[in-house]
Amino acid sequence: MLSHLDTVHGLGTLANGLPFQVEGDAAYGPGIYDMKGGALIALAALRELSRAGRRDTLPVRHLLVSDEEVGSHTSRELIEAEARRARYVLVTEPAREGGKVVTARKGTARFELAITGVPAHSGSRHQAGRSAVRELARHILDLEAMTDYATGVTVNVGVIAGGTRANVVPAEASAEIDMRVPNPEIGDAAIARVLALKAYDPDCTVTVTGGLNRPGYEKSPEIEALFQHARGLAASIGFELQDLKTGGGSDGNFTAALAPTLDGLGVDGKGGHTLHEQLYVSSLVPRATLLLRLMETLK
Repeated sequence: MLSHLDTVHGLGTLANGLPFQVEGDAAYGPGIYDMKGGALIALAALRELSRAGRRDTLPVRHLLVSDEEVGSHTSRELIEAEARRARYVLVTEPAREGGKVVTARKGTARFELAITGVPAHSGSRHQAGRSAVRELARHILDLEAMTDYATGVTVNVGVIAGGTRANVVPAEASAEIDMRVPNPEIGDAAIARVLALKAYDPDCTVTVTGGLNRPGYEKSPEIEALFQHARGLAASIGFELQDLKTGGGSDGNFTAALAPTLDGLGVDGKGGHTLHEQLYVSSLVPRATLLLRLMETLK
């Protein structure tokens, strides 16, 4: 079983922006859906398996990593090592769209774009300057225009910075870019296009670093068989299990090529990464029971 402990929320969010509270079927809190709830039900299921004292099941290892939300840079090697000696990987990322599990994910690429221009006084020597912000603005439009829902490529310029004062032609500007790609063929071409960006203004310098952060994975016959097994177990518990492909990345992107991986086995809810993040309390027991039944029955 594969989980993570980190969230995207900043320090202090629990005290200020998103305090823990329960209203009806919704329990709110930073990371409660993505994915502290998933880690909790995985531990609960493993505890029940241990209490039963069964010796006829596959051995279970539960890996909880601390840096998934920033790309699992320090944990990827360990994740892949554990996946190589696993028969199955169950990822407790949150459920999607009403309880669906994940059987395929897009690949994720991250880039940093840095631009150097020529500073100048914006009043008396404007003509001598070469604005790094203006150069960046042109590239932002080009990058966002790469989004193509038909092919599955999405590009998001998520963070920008530049300039020092309103009366100074900016000498520096930068951007952080997220890209999601459906498969290696389309992804390789899109990534190469970003890495090959050239300056519009010959007096500006454009530098792009980054590349593929998480490989994508498609639903293999082995993943389909694992899903169908889980679907049958869910029906016996009392709920219908469906699957989907998502653009969000997870540590399952690293394991799917090494062992059949079923992702999105965590709690149901909504609002991940926001200040209204919540899990549905009614999903805790059924989802934990599904994890327990998977551990009991997978051979």
